[in-house]
Amino acid sequence: MTTRRYRQVDVFTDVPYLGNPVAVVLDAEGLQPGQMQRFARWTNLSETTFVLPPTDPAADYRLRIFTPARELPFAGHPTLGSSHAWLGGGGSPRQGDVVVQECQAGLVPVRHVGGRLAFAAPPLVRSGPVAQTDLDAVARQLGIGRADIIDAQWVDNGPGWVAVWLPSQEAVLALRPSSGDLTIGAVAPRAPGAAEAVEVRAFFPVDGQTVEDPVTGSLNAALAGWLLAAGRVTPPYVARQGTAIGRAGRVHISVSADGTIWTGGGTITCVSGSVEL
Repeated sequence: MTTRRYRQVDVFTDVPYLGNPVAVVLDAEGLQPGQMQRFARWTNLSETTFVLPPTDPAADYRLRIFTPARELPFAGHPTLGSSHAWLGGGGSPRQGDVVVQECQAGLVPVRHVGGRLAFAAPPLVRSGPVAQTDLDAVARQLGIGRADIIDAQWVDNGPGWVAVWLPSQEAVLALRPSSGDLTIGAVAPRAPGAAEAVEVRAFFPVDGQTVEDPVTGSLNAALAGWLLAAGRVTPPYVARQGTAIGRAGRVHISVSADGTIWTGGGTITCVSGSVEL
């Protein structure tokens, strides 16, 4: 057992305990995957991350990301929370104001945009239209009729997202999903003049049950490409998420001059200490 620096960071919020927490183990060198998975099960947060020395010379650190059940190649709020913890723990980026994270999905740049950390998501691993049989399964899992889905798209950048566009924020907030095996993002427009452009909810399967994620960076990053291309939003914009479960997540989407979509939000350290692993 070794004493390692440990942080819990609330992400996509400027108010502590209203976003999505991630557990971050700094100084994780020497830990085996089984030890990481066991600790992730114990924290029981949506994700637990482990910061390691990079293997790519262009990266500042390497990150492994675990849910209580499996390892992920990429996830958004763990990326921002881990970058926040790494910087707060004395990390210094090689490229000035850009942190380069290495993960299974590749190199992910993280920088400050509008005073908040933001990441440039890796490319989609699956995109395009959703087959009718899959749409039927999505509707069943969400507990709605097939006709309630206005549009749908695969927007998978690692976790397996299939996205559906619903008619209103009320329709999104009324969802009461049942069991299923799909990872689903539901999005709809907010009322005209609202501070946030869209309402978002994210659902994923755990042991046959559908669980809601409070605020989801990977989903919002993938949604942004789809919604911008379809003309449903105009950058920069803010997505609201977590409303149905008592959170106040705010995801800030911007587009740089070169067309890169940046997904950002507030990051706040809520727990700081050490862990024996």
